[in-house]
Amino acid sequence: MRIGLNAIGFNPGIIGGIETYFRQLLHHLQLESGAHDYLISCKNTDVDSFELQNPRFSFFVFNFGRPSLKWLLRGVLFEVAHVDIIKSSMNKLPVDVIHHPFTVLEPLNLKIPSVLTFWDMQHEFYPEFFTWREMRFRNFSFPASAQQATRIIVSSKFTKRCLIERYNVRPDMIDVIYTGVGKEYRSITDPEVLDEVKLRYSLPDVFIYYPAALWQHKNHRTLLDALCLVRDRYGIEVNLVLSGMSTGRAVELHAEILKRNLQRLVTVLGYLPYEDLPSIYNLATIMIFPSLFEGFGIPLVEAMACGCPVVCSHSTSIPEVVGEAALMFDPQSIDEMATAIFKVLDDRVLRQNMSIAGLEQAKLFNWCETARQTQAVYEKACC
Repeated sequence: MRIGLNAIGFNPGIIGGIETYFRQLLHHLQLESGAHDYLISCKNTDVDSFELQNPRFSFFVFNFGRPSLKWLLRGVLFEVAHVDIIKSSMNKLPVDVIHHPFTVLEPLNLKIPSVLTFWDMQHEFYPEFFTWREMRFRNFSFPASAQQATRIIVSSKFTKRCLIERYNVRPDMIDVIYTGVGKEYRSITDPEVLDEVKLRYSLPDVFIYYPAALWQHKNHRTLLDALCLVRDRYGIEVNLVLSGMSTGRAVELHAEILKRNLQRLVTVLGYLPYEDLPSIYNLATIMIFPSLFEGFGIPLVEAMACGCPVVCSHSTSIPEVVGEAALMFDPQSIDEMATAIFKVLDDRVLRQNMSIAGLEQAKLFNWCETARQTQAVYEKACC
């Protein structure tokens, strides 16, 4: 069987956890390829982003990388008339099935059987977080993609329920395949490795870590309010370290920090090199995850795999991912969040127990198994 992997929508440094998913899936499919051949369709500007180590994997390159006249023309035609100029070329790809890993079929109405990884439909629950242009795109492309896909992969039972209830997708067309976690996410015992990262980023001895892009649903403002409440109610100042894409909101975040007089306590690291993340999880006293909406939540698994205690929101897919290993709270309640933060920071035995439980929970998430199950979906889509 010849399988297409559609990486047209790949935008490194912009798409967050989905980038991790695709990179890891590509790597582990190369280990699990068996008798299948793979053709990766991508923009000419992204070819160097992927490392191929298996001769059964090759590229089909489209010359419309961003920025270029072809890239601009494609975007304008799709927005104005929902016409995608790459459709005819995609339909000619010599593949039996094509996997679209970024929530939408790109393009729509292909003749080739399709597998769609659908991440979430946050806009259906929080439309206020999106511009009118983004809402227009999502309202058109998301349900159309879900309806046209031959099979759909989701990373949580929560997202499966959303597809069934909101888009009327048949349950038997949806496969729940949990996202994995890399072997690099582990407990690190070498003090030299940890000390080097700690020194490089000027990290405090005790801190809460929140790795998340500055999207509105990530709920940074409420987290800052909770830190203030911990300070005012319990008389302790909690160091917070933030990392992730700025998404154009860095100035706004700094203004919110200053308004609360938290500038001494909050360190904003921005977008970090992937290889430094395991060390920071190991250095953190707890990882906090106050997100309002998640289709999965990759940082939850990364933290647990490193033995970092997790304090998190009880919304959407998050309870499904953390199981009994985390202490959860209402992400819209400043009081509940502050209480949870203090409870875990104040109890060393509780943190140790949460660390042990997290390490066990993280064993459920394995990239090799993700790749094997995904390959099985490709085979089902061709039947």
